[in-house]
Amino acid sequence: MAQPLVEVRRSKRRTRTITAYRDGDTLVVLIPARLSKAEEAHWVTEMQRRLLRGETKRRAPSKASDTALLNRCAELSARHLGGRAVPKSVRWVPAMRTRWASCTPADASIRVSERLREVPGWVLDYVLVHELAHLLESAHNTRFWGLVRNYPRTDRAIGYLEGLSTAAGWGMTED
Repeated sequence: MAQPLVEVRRSKRRTRTITAYRDGDTLVVLIPARLSKAEEAHWVTEMQRRLLRGETKRRAPSKASDTALLNRCAELSARHLGGRAVPKSVRWVPAMRTRWASCTPADASIRVSERLREVPGWVLDYVLVHELAHLLESAHNTRFWGLVRNYPRTDRAIGYLEGLSTAAGWGMTED
């Protein structure tokens, strides 16, 4: 994966604490203005490590197994699609060359690329909602996108996946 963008914000009002958070794909680190460049570099690295550790702990349980993935689809279908999209199987498959996931509406099966095990849970959720919507509408038409947009982070997730694909040189597409 590409290195995240880092924005350091120095503040004269901040005297002791150092804080970091993600703003989209950017890591924002808030530090006291008095810190040296070496201290700044140390704290940027440390805050990246801490955030990654926290994100790993919060990693979506759906990434653990095919059964967990199927359970997550049931939750997402209930929350965003009125429970109408019911896959018979959802499974992890080896890294796909041109897609993040695929769906076969005829047998209600969904396959998810192993590459998505490393993305944030909300991005995986978007991909699952996208594939679940195909169980209700196979084409990428207005009705389909209306279903997908029930997931509130659709645009952010699409941007994340486009950026990831471009940075890694994969040439992945949505479907």
